[in-house]
Amino acid sequence: MTSFGGSIRGAGFGLVLPLVVAGVPQAQAQAQAQAQTQAKLDATYTATLAGMQVGRGAWTVTVDDDKFTAAASGMTAGILRMFSAGRGNSAARGVITASGQFVPAAYTSNVTTDRRKDEVRMVMAGGAVRTMSVEPPVTPDPERIPVSEAHRRSILDPMTAALTRVPGSGSVIGPQTCQRTLQIFDGRIRYELDVEFKRIEQVKAQKGYQGPVAICGVVFKPIAGHIPDRAGIKWMAEQRGAEIWVAPIGETRVVVPFKMVVPTPVGNGVLEASSFVVSPLTATASKSP
Repeated sequence: MTSFGGSIRGAGFGLVLPLVVAGVPQAQAQAQAQAQTQAKLDATYTATLAGMQVGRGAWTVTVDDDKFTAAASGMTAGILRMFSAGRGNSAARGVITASGQFVPAAYTSNVTTDRRKDEVRMVMAGGAVRTMSVEPPVTPDPERIPVSEAHRRSILDPMTAALTRVPGSGSVIGPQTCQRTLQIFDGRIRYELDVEFKRIEQVKAQKGYQGPVAICGVVFKPIAGHIPDRAGIKWMAEQRGAEIWVAPIGETRVVVPFKMVVPTPVGNGVLEASSFVVSPLTATASKSP
């Protein structure tokens, strides 16, 4: 198994839509409204490097009125951890505010590669990191830009940032799907992703979703926690070919990555959904913590 940097990040917007249904009984309208704010995504992704398959991973996302959960296995959720022999899992949970923003409460990431084990745990509130642990600890280096307390505020973790709520009542796929700047902290590095709309394409998973996706260009900007002269950091900051293709989770107006394209020195790394299945939440799933 090869682990792939699994999430290019998304910002949250309003999740609850007003429902106006002429001539529909109130109970039916309420059921339809619930369907628009509750859904579960089960997706399977295949990772390739320069056209060769190098790994697979699974991702589950639940959107449940005023809360959310997301969990990935077989791949990790960090834009800098592109390809390394091993496997990992990561998860996040949090709340959806009245204004519709995704606010993380907890994030974990565990990655085992051929060189080491890596674990990050963060507890957050109001967009700020309250407690965290990182193993192994960040290696001291005078050239490393330190992460300050300010860098740990107004941030998204990598997993939560993959969830984007598109505002309005029109199509969820369009220029409005992409335009944003994401402020992300993964426990070691604080960085930003500038996301801009490029085009719309049609996709068809082997199982599940088929339809339009918005293709967003992504530019990586390191802020703190990194050593500026490191080759990997400089490479990522210079690239202008990274893309994220996003598809909707049912009628929730939440979009998530269907495909990622990340340039590497040996060719494009691609993470693409082979299965992208959306279903309503069961009563058990809706009540789970």
